[in-house]
Order: sequence, then C-alpha cells, then structure tokens
Amino acid sequence: MAYSIVYLKIFSSFISVKTLFSRFYENDIIKHMKNIKVLVEVSARHCHLSKTDLEKLFGAGYELKKMKQLSQPSDFACEETVDILVGSKNFEKVRIVGPLRAQTQVEISLTDAVGSGLLPPVRLSGDLKGSVGVVLSSPSGKVELSEGLIIAKRHLHCATDEAKKYKFKNRDVVSVKIEGDRPVIFEKVFVRVRDDYKFCLHLDTDEGNAASINKIGEGQIL
Repeated sequence: MAYSIVYLKIFSSFISVKTLFSRFYENDIIKHMKNIKVLVEVSARHCHLSKTDLEKLFGAGYELKKMKQLSQPSDFACEETVDILVGSKNFEKVRIVGPLRAQTQVEISLTDAVGSGLLPPVRLSGDLKGSVGVVLSSPSGKVELSEGLIIAKRHLHCATDEAKKYKFKNRDVVSVKIEGDRPVIFEKVFVRVRDDYKFCLHLDTDEGNAASINKIGEGQIL
C-alpha cells in the first residue's frame, strides 16, 4: 500500500512537471509567432453612409460609384465626397467609403477636432451610441446627425484562419512596435476578427505622423 502511494505521488509530480513544461513550450511558441510583421495603413478622415442618409445627400435611388478598391476586401473608396461640419470647423470633400452601413459614421483625428469645440470619443468602428453629432452636406442635400462622429480606435484586422494560427480572439488587445526614425510602440491595439479581413494594422493620421508613416508602413506585433 505504501509503495502504491509513493508511486502515485511520483507519477503525479511527473505529470505536473510535464504539464508545466508543455505550457512554457506552448507560450514560447505563441510568443515567437506573435513577433511577426504586419502591414500598417494610415486612414485619413472619411465617412460611411447609411442608405437613408445617402439618399438625403444625393437623391432617391442613388448608388455610390466605386473609385478604387481598398486593402480590406469589403471596402472601397467612392468618387463621391461630402462636406462635414464638426462644431465650428468645416472640412470639405471628405471621402465616402463603401459599402453602405446600417448607420452613418464619420471618422476624424484628434487634430481635426482641435478648435472645433467638440471632443469625439475614441471608439471602434460601429460603436456610435453616445458619440458626437455632425452635419454632412453635398450640393444636393444635408444630413444633421445627433451622433456618429468618432476618433477611430487603433485596431488590427485579422482573418479568422490567421486568428486561429496566432491564438487571437475578437477584441483581444495587443501591442505593435514601429521601427524607423521615430520608433514607437502602440499599445491597446484591438484585434478585429472576420473571415474576409486582410491582416493589417489601421492607424489614424495623428498616430501615423507620430511614427513617421506616410500612408503605408510596417510593424511588429509584440
């Protein structure tokens, strides 16, 4: 009986040590897998329109005209632009990005907001409840919104298969290092997972300028 107890204790200790080393090994693999290069893109101010607001601005039955495909397969820059009034500041010819959405959303930088008298919240795309109002206008119409203006929270687009590979889940938070003349580490980067996403970090112009990135750069997930 005594030998059985000793054997069980030794076996249990072996299993515990094996499990511990397995976890260290797995964490080491994940750590190295996350030290990977990622495309970095800088987005200037732009807007997404709902069908209702599109028709108020351009007329009933109007359809957006695609100008060029963007890096994310579902998104495209449109030929159409609108003027946006943010508090006391007016921005002309702000690009519309398609396709249409359920709710109109306008994204600007903190620098854009300075001097406007308004301070939009920093939010992920689509999180518009309680955000700031904005006025959009075109030669054909005007839309006054009580909410919809945000400063985009930096985020990492990640396809579902890549998320599985790198052990990411939707809304995980990571850090990304940018090398160069003005190296910087961006913390609190939210991971957004969807089947058709292209692996890419999105920053606004303030963040891009801080890292000396002009439109496109490269980073490393830490």
